[in-house]
Amino acid sequence: MNARNRLRPITVGAVVAVAAAFPSAVWAEPGDSTDVRVTVDITEIKEPGVLALSIAGNAVTLQENGSDLLVRQFTGTLPTVTVTDTRTADEVPAGANWAVLGSSSAFTGTAGQPSISAGHLGWKPRLIDGGTSGQVTEGEEVVTVIDDPTQPGNNVGLTDQELLVSTYDSAAVVGDSYTVNADLYLRTPADVAAGSYQGTLTISLFE
Repeated sequence: MNARNRLRPITVGAVVAVAAAFPSAVWAEPGDSTDVRVTVDITEIKEPGVLALSIAGNAVTLQENGSDLLVRQFTGTLPTVTVTDTRTADEVPAGANWAVLGSSSAFTGTAGQPSISAGHLGWKPRLIDGGTSGQVTEGEEVVTVIDDPTQPGNNVGLTDQELLVSTYDSAAVVGDSYTVNADLYLRTPADVAAGSYQGTLTISLFE
């Protein structure tokens, strides 16, 4: 036997050894079954924080208080306004600030009396809880059109959006709540027509 013929059994043996390392698939009989475990990890959804406004009441009745021969005055207190910011600093846009503003409609008489303009309603904001940062402050007093101005341009009454409370840095005051109210006063000439009047004071939060 020559050398070439002696190599064949060795080659065949190698093939057999390789085939033994990869057994053929086992076919299931009809009716057999097997299970496959399926797992999944579901993480908790993180809700983003919010900047929100709430008011402890939707009505206030002004009572006559401090009238004199020239001016009739009616006073009351704005229900407590709360600004709550549950955001993190990363959720606040760069350079953002927020403010709560107020404006009033005219006061309309229920019996056809001439209306009283919003310029006759003033307020003096009062910060109840401004947190510890020192960066939440109340607005300036806004007096009525029949008052002497306490500073230039502020004797206009609540005819436009007047500042109640604000911060210049939203990111610095996140994660807390801040409360404020205001002394309200309606001042009219002494000859104002008697009757029941109603107006709407709108409080808005802006950022």
